Amino acid sequence: MSDTLDAALRLVRAQAALVRRFDSRLSGLHGVSLADFTLLLRLGQAPGGRMRRVDLAEALGLTASGVTRGLAPLERIGLVTREPDARDARVAYASLTPTGRRRLAEMRATAEEAAAEVFAARAWSGEDVALLSGLLTRLGGAGLDGR
Repeated sequence: MSDTLDAALRLVRAQAALVRRFDSRLSGLHGVSLADFTLLLRLGQAPGGRMRRVDLAEALGLTASGVTRGLAPLERIGLVTREPDARDARVAYASLTPTGRRRLAEMRATAEEAAAEVFAARAWSGEDVALLSGLLTRLGGAGLDGR
């Protein structure tokens, strides 16, 4: 097997393991998936806690319909609301509710703990984590700041 294929397959397997770990923790404590959390996190980072749905889709690397499907359950449980644009009826915003902001803070604390466990478990140094972060950015990964 080539080194590049081996590296790619290791990355895919590591990603799947991380998703399972985060899904388990976030679902067990907050009733949301990692995908839900990343959507809420991106909204929480937006000015005023709201974004146009099309911009949210772009920021998350999803289609507009994918974002709509992801937002629907979050709207049903009161974490997100849909807001029309006063100037353009074709535009819709997704906005965190006050409950969504509160719950997001709790979810973020849980996600921070899970991430700390992942990197502490294998005695990762700060330099190791920074190197990995930089390498993932080169592959197109985005971090907390969206870059």
